[in-house]
Amino acid sequence: MSKSILVTGATGFIGSRLVSSLVEKKYSVSSLIRKGKSGHVKSKNIIGDLTDSKLDIPDTEFDCVFHLASHTPLEKNKKVLEKVNLEGTKNLFSHIKDKTKAITYISGLGVYGETQDGIVDESFPYNPNTDFVKIRLEAQRFLEKNCKELGINFTVIHFGDVYGSGGWFYDVLVKRLLKNTFRLPKGGDYYKAFLHVDDAVGSMVSILEKNAINETYIVADPAFVKFKEFVDFTADNIGASHPGTIPMFVAKAVLGGDLIKLLTTSMKVSNKKISQIYEFKFPSYQQGIPNVISELKTRELLK
Repeated sequence: MSKSILVTGATGFIGSRLVSSLVEKKYSVSSLIRKGKSGHVKSKNIIGDLTDSKLDIPDTEFDCVFHLASHTPLEKNKKVLEKVNLEGTKNLFSHIKDKTKAITYISGLGVYGETQDGIVDESFPYNPNTDFVKIRLEAQRFLEKNCKELGINFTVIHFGDVYGSGGWFYDVLVKRLLKNTFRLPKGGDYYKAFLHVDDAVGSMVSILEKNAINETYIVADPAFVKFKEFVDFTADNIGASHPGTIPMFVAKAVLGGDLIKLLTTSMKVSNKKISQIYEFKFPSYQQGIPNVISELKTRELLK
């Protein structure tokens, strides 16, 4: 009998691909999606909202819940972030705590903050420096505490900046590079850890299949690189000019202080732990970006 999986954020950039991968592998997949969204045709789509106290989760026993649903740092309103990312997580838990054996919580590297020296691994202390990350970390700690009390397996995955033929990479970077409207805060002179969306999905599936649970994982490709080099390499691959810079005060006014702080935080990370159970399909952005550009051309999103 196939394992039963629930995915929140199932129509998002990463979540939709996770659902497709699990369906292809013959898992019994349920997807929590908001009204008006279209889920995978072979998934059991549950229409609902994290913040709805009457959220109706079917009376099914799940082997694992992948919790990806979240507002992004583009949301500047702290109360909205708290309502969805924290209170929504608490509400979700109240509806699944008696129906699941395990919860895997998807987060980002922002939890490690900006004062880390050396190469960050899972032993480093959390040091969040934005409201967005502090709220996400509070939700993580809520799940961790309550799962432990109820004997539910709990796993945390901290992704690097996930890129692919959708999400921020296409909407914010590629489109604006082609229009010559993208600019680099602080000149892009800070290290970032990137992750191809296929490896984001592959690592989650590997953790599930190898039962590598009750752990914390940093998942990013091993080729940490300065943001400017990543952007310039992307520009070269789409035939665009290398972008100029933008003053920090202007960037903060446009995108918000939290997002700019997350973007410009320099960090090098180790993926040694996840690499023990998962082999990266794209071990560097220099392999991953051409793959994404090819997919964009195939989908006629890039002429």
